[in-house]
Amino acid sequence: MAIRTRKLLGTIALLILVVVWSLLGMTVAQTPWLANSGLLQAIFYVVAGLGWVLPAMPIVSWMSRPDRA
Repeated sequence: MAIRTRKLLGTIALLILVVVWSLLGMTVAQTPWLANSGLLQAIFYVVAGLGWVLPAMPIVSWMSRPDRA
């Protein structure tokens, strides 16, 4: 697969990942056990804000892989 095609597909995958991650994060953030605790909210938002990077890393490395000769 050409690098341009991988970058297009990877960009679409990253956009889908970010949208789904944010919707799930908003859903979890509204749960009563989390909404009532300031400390848990702070921990949750740090984890949710940085957590999308782990599933995005393989996508980005796949996108930037050089073409086969």
